[in-house]
Amino acid sequence: MKKLAIVITDGVGFRNFILSDFLSEAEQQFDEVVILSCLPASVYDGFLQKKRVIELEVFEEKFQTWFFRKAKEVAHLQLHKKGNFGITDNLKANRSKTKTPRGYASRFIFKWTSLFHSENWIQRYTKLQQFSFKNNAIVKEYKTILQKEQFDMLFFTHQRPPFIAPLVYQAEQLKIKTATFIFSWDNLASKGRMSANFDYFLVWSELMKTELLHFYKKVNAEDIEVVGTPQFEPYVLERYKATKENFYTQFNLNALKKTICFSCGDISTSKNDELYITVIAEAIKKNKIQDVNFLVRTSPAENPIRFESFVAKYPFIKWNYPKWHLSRKGHQEEWSQRIPSKQDVIDLRSILEYSDLNVNMLSTMSLDFMQFDKPVINPVFGNNGNGLYDDQRFLEYPHIEYVVNSKASQIVKTEQQLINAINLYLQNPETDTEKRKELIQLQIGKPLEGTSKRIVTILRKWSQEK
Repeated sequence: MKKLAIVITDGVGFRNFILSDFLSEAEQQFDEVVILSCLPASVYDGFLQKKRVIELEVFEEKFQTWFFRKAKEVAHLQLHKKGNFGITDNLKANRSKTKTPRGYASRFIFKWTSLFHSENWIQRYTKLQQFSFKNNAIVKEYKTILQKEQFDMLFFTHQRPPFIAPLVYQAEQLKIKTATFIFSWDNLASKGRMSANFDYFLVWSELMKTELLHFYKKVNAEDIEVVGTPQFEPYVLERYKATKENFYTQFNLNALKKTICFSCGDISTSKNDELYITVIAEAIKKNKIQDVNFLVRTSPAENPIRFESFVAKYPFIKWNYPKWHLSRKGHQEEWSQRIPSKQDVIDLRSILEYSDLNVNMLSTMSLDFMQFDKPVINPVFGNNGNGLYDDQRFLEYPHIEYVVNSKASQIVKTEQQLINAINLYLQNPETDTEKRKELIQLQIGKPLEGTSKRIVTILRKWSQEK
């Protein structure tokens, strides 16, 4: 008998592992599958049949736990900052000037870790973090659940949320195997430390495997498997396909015109989205871009209130507000509690499949559109000298450097460059098609078909190892 626990931490994990084929595949290869959910159990209504959901109490960090977790994360950034602009930029963003206990503590952590940031020191901070929460009532409850359920493996669908560290700790104490999926293409090369030490790792590509071995020297290559990502699997599942006619009807578009889709990032990293939308809208009004539909998809991670004024100002823009609902308020990472609907996956797939080109500020949506061989334009107008939010600095992030060097998308830094790139791709959509395919192969190392089955097969194999 083999029993798998799937730890769902957030809405994206829900989309990747509940709305894909993962659950049905897991049920075929494991004798029992249980979901350990950091989301309210009610969000699974209508999605599950035989599988059980155990809703985990929300673990909230006290100061002591936060302190050692922060020390671990900043030490990781200190260790890997040399020659890595993404890590250096992230380290800079972690600095605090606030006159609060955590602000003073952060400044002390920065000074301390500038000296003590080796991998061995990082492991010391991890142990101290674990010591700080091991007697917490919620953490003890996690132990009770694991003892009762007797899982063979805990599979974490995201490696970074701090609130999963206590669950990994209890699994370590009970000698239950743990595996994690690396959540996104930028998580290793540009972000902070994983929340805990895991036994096994699932990665998108050989590139990501190389990054994992570089940033985590204690990880063994034989404990990593390249599987692709279920993030894109719905694009080859028949149940999410819509017709082109439905696409035009759904978004009230003119079927005789080509469609430009602008996909927004969230306000924390994509502050110039309003500017880029304005440039495109004004170019359409002035016939610099002719005979097109203009569709804007906002970020599911935020309320689209910042675009409210555009609705009246540019009535010809069509809007897609992602059908994600906030399942719980007051969570320490509230964005993680936004849950996607099946309809939103259908809407997104139809946008990717039937739009003629995409514009976005260096987000993973570039990869989404390239799955359908659609041209992508990445505007970055801001720099440290022109008064705009400096999004050109992201061009130096390692995962973005691969995009720049691939020339799979048009990187544009001015209004005229953006307009020219749009017109180029509208007239010649096959431009850069081979480069797009090469970037997809680099970033996503396996075919979309069979992604869930591939992941489950590896988890099953690992669960049987001594």
